[in-house]
Amino acid sequence: MTSNKHSLIRIKGARQHNLRNLDVDIPRHQFVVITGLSGSGKSSLAFDTLFAEGQRKYMESLSAYARQFLDQMQKPDVDYIEGLSPAIAIEQRTSSANPRSTIATTTEIFDYLRLLFSSTGVPHDPKTGERVARQTPQEITDAILRWPEGTKFLVLAPLISGQVGEFRDVIEKARREGFVRIRVDGEVIELTRPEPIRLEKTKPHWIEAVVDRLVIRSDLGQRLTDSIETALRLGGGKISTTRQGPASSTWTDEKFSTDFCNPATGFTMTRLTPKHFSFNSHLGACPACHGIGTENYFDPDLIVDAEKNIAQGAVRPWKQANPRMKAYYAALLEGLVSDTPAPLEKPWQDLPEGFRSLVLQGSGDRSIRMAIGANRTSSKPFEGVIAQLENLYATTKSEFTRKRLRAYQGRRVCRVCVGARLRPEILAVTLSTLDDREYGIQEMCGLTIAEAARAMEELKVAPSDVEIVKDVLREVRQRLRFLNEVGLGYLQLSRESGTLSGGEAQRIRLATQIGSGLSGVLYVLDEPSIGLHQRDNDRLIQTLRDLRDLGNSVIVVEHDEDTIRAADHILDLGPGAGPRGGALVAQGTLAEILDSPDSLTAQYLNGTIHIPVPRQRVAPRVTGAEVGEIGDGWLRVVGATENNLKNITASFPAGCLTCVTGISGSGKST
Repeated sequence: MTSNKHSLIRIKGARQHNLRNLDVDIPRHQFVVITGLSGSGKSSLAFDTLFAEGQRKYMESLSAYARQFLDQMQKPDVDYIEGLSPAIAIEQRTSSANPRSTIATTTEIFDYLRLLFSSTGVPHDPKTGERVARQTPQEITDAILRWPEGTKFLVLAPLISGQVGEFRDVIEKARREGFVRIRVDGEVIELTRPEPIRLEKTKPHWIEAVVDRLVIRSDLGQRLTDSIETALRLGGGKISTTRQGPASSTWTDEKFSTDFCNPATGFTMTRLTPKHFSFNSHLGACPACHGIGTENYFDPDLIVDAEKNIAQGAVRPWKQANPRMKAYYAALLEGLVSDTPAPLEKPWQDLPEGFRSLVLQGSGDRSIRMAIGANRTSSKPFEGVIAQLENLYATTKSEFTRKRLRAYQGRRVCRVCVGARLRPEILAVTLSTLDDREYGIQEMCGLTIAEAARAMEELKVAPSDVEIVKDVLREVRQRLRFLNEVGLGYLQLSRESGTLSGGEAQRIRLATQIGSGLSGVLYVLDEPSIGLHQRDNDRLIQTLRDLRDLGNSVIVVEHDEDTIRAADHILDLGPGAGPRGGALVAQGTLAEILDSPDSLTAQYLNGTIHIPVPRQRVAPRVTGAEVGEIGDGWLRVVGATENNLKNITASFPAGCLTCVTGISGSGKST
């Protein structure tokens, strides 16, 4: 090991936790593995001493004003550490449980996708799927000038479109602004006429200001341009025209817009920005679920106790009612039975389907007759228990009542966005690949990391947009490649961060750090191989080497044999755990560690010690072929479809050590 002090991290007198006044030199800019028995002091050295002091030193470098907003960090129990760099810890911990946090947002890939879709995405009408486009004022002018010479036409500015009312103020404002004519519901009316314009206030109306009356001829250019700009200003980016050809007696309407517009359906969309593609922004989030993708609903299975009858409290909200409401429900129940007969002494699950639907969903337009007091009756439709609960939840101001009602609620996929989180018009914006496949932003996030990487490589970009998106595309492609290289190509970009295992979350943070391109940083990692199949170990090790090759010091706490053998430098702590640990047993390259007689790790690496294969294994009570009877000593899972499981039926023998294995992401934990 080189003796150049500038290439070393020198630790003197480390006594944190069970460390025994440890002195150690760690080479900088190398891939270093700290190994040893569980409890031997690896994390105490790497995280609680080295990383903690690096963080504390960085905090001390800030101004006194900045430090007042930060927590005071405790100095680790160590005499001193030389050669520290700014430190970043990537630990084994589960990611945020926030439902808005996904792999795409955590890695910032989603932010780059929002830029990509807002700048080069192609909008479509969400109802018809037709592509929509927007025009500049000059393009609108050029389109009109292509009409046959001699064509008569009006330039109109929309003021009211399909709204109900009399709109006297709108008409009066048009008169004051100097307009001579308006078109109301397709009829051109002179504003100078003496009699007032009266509209039916209960019907929808369309009102347009007549900006100009023109005829297509060669010298029309400047006047037409001025008229179109005036109409666009008044119409909020929209204009209408009505024209009559030279040899025609009919008038034809045509609409133009500087916004994205489908004139056939009236669909319009403003200029797209990255915020429109964010489910954390009101501009893009689904209005029903507010960008969560799921919604609360009153679940019939939570509202009723299927094994009880009505008298025993099968309808749970009725059971908890006060005496006055219980009397009302009793009268209501008599009316419901009169309408749809049912044997109320039977459990809820045995009642006729029609009666159960009547109680929960209501009678629709059909009136239910029920007694009110001794001599009066009432006849009106019954809204149903679910509708009653929904109305109460929406109108109550009592948090106690809301909390009580939540006991009857479950969660389901949002019925408006079907879990996509965004507005329909935003989901209809697409990008195309070279094989002419179109992806919306939600469909892109629905791909696995490996599939998304291929799609990004094959993305079709118009020549005029290449300069706009080249930097964005490079960032997205790099981040996807890094995630693929750490063995996470099987994960969907839309996967919620809270559902990831500790190992997956750690490798995502690792890939994000590689993507940041930082140099001169001290990275401290906690067993990144956890949860990773041996098939992907080489890719993880190469990623750690890439992090080192950027000019960083990489220190890994690890038990994995492949990672230990791949390290530039190894520290073996021991010799035991807890009070018997905290000492440096061996240090150096792999060859130097293997020659150390005191290293327990070396003895396992050499094969001197190994985990023996059991001579005798415990057999199940009955063979797998005989599984089927209850109590036969096997635990059975039938038809499992959670997450990525494909209707799996599996059996586990009781009293045996059973191993579930497979590549990362194959469904073992599920």
